Amino acid sequence: MATRIEIDLALCRRRQARLLERIEPLRLDAVIVTRLENVQWLAGPRFLWYFEPSFLLRADGRATLVAPSSPPGVAAADDIRTYKAKSLSTLRSDQRQRSVAELHRAMKELATPRRIGIEYSHCPPHMTTMVDAELVDVDAEIRALRRRKDPDELARIHRAIAATGAMYKRAREIIEPGINELNVFSQLQAAAVTELGEMLTGTGNDYACGERGGPPRDRLAQDGELYILDLGPAYQGYFADNCRTFAVNRHPTDEQHATWEQIAAVFPLVESTVKPGVSCRKLFEDVKAQLDDYMPGSFRHHLGHGIGLFPHEIPYVNPNWDDRFEEGDVFTIEPGLYAPQLRAGIRLENDYLVTSTGVELLSDFPLEL
Repeated sequence: MATRIEIDLALCRRRQARLLERIEPLRLDAVIVTRLENVQWLAGPRFLWYFEPSFLLRADGRATLVAPSSPPGVAAADDIRTYKAKSLSTLRSDQRQRSVAELHRAMKELATPRRIGIEYSHCPPHMTTMVDAELVDVDAEIRALRRRKDPDELARIHRAIAATGAMYKRAREIIEPGINELNVFSQLQAAAVTELGEMLTGTGNDYACGERGGPPRDRLAQDGELYILDLGPAYQGYFADNCRTFAVNRHPTDEQHATWEQIAAVFPLVESTVKPGVSCRKLFEDVKAQLDDYMPGSFRHHLGHGIGLFPHEIPYVNPNWDDRFEEGDVFTIEPGLYAPQLRAGIRLENDYLVTSTGVELLSDFPLEL
């Protein structure tokens, strides 16, 4: 049976310290966090998506967690409070109001806070009306800090990626002409749950056969089609995201195989090029030029993105942003080509960790069609 990864309080406290150091120039008296994944990142516990916890981090390092219904067993907080999230097991619709009200009671212990950091993208009116202080947006600071993954985060990402390995192993055993897409989906979910030893906290992306992507349908896989499986199961909130493509009849055509070779050739380029400071936009442009030389106009999406507590995090390997790789980034690379003659295309995706000198491949399982 798989061993569950427990909360590392020391690393949560280290993230809190990093946040305080990052925002020191902003001269804040405290930071309030309400986004679910950021509460987990700082405090440790993962709450289900329908709860509304809150977290307060004071400039002196003292932390308050407001949890739904009952205190969690372990949390990186000096003060743990609760709000009423259910009444006779029915989820309440006023959870955010109650959570913030409890947090406000904790804030009264502060000596007249003047400046409070909040997440502007996740700031309910309950908070702005209750907090009598200047509010400062710290969204960008938190997003930037979450790029560098700590050992406890990497351990969870490794487990999520291992689940995709089990899913692809099962896919190679069962995919054949006539199999129902819903059957494939169900068996792959079961493989991931067995690998992790618990429910998934995310189920993944694309399970449609003969298409560029999409959810599974009540449809049978056809002889000659390619089956793109872009999987992103999450373990304790941390997402994997990688892709493999399968020939349904296990005998790809010459054109399908030649296209696969062009796409697979992107990964050696990435592995020899990426290191801290390298431009993500430049990498995208180089790969697009390489793929366009083979099949012009058929690579029509981003090249990759960071992963962690959210499916798409910084860095964005996308020409609409100008990010640069940093040590500690965990990111995906997903080149793909799509054309009717391929029925319907091929996408391959690997996960990498940026090290001080290059990258480490995290999704080391077969790429073959």
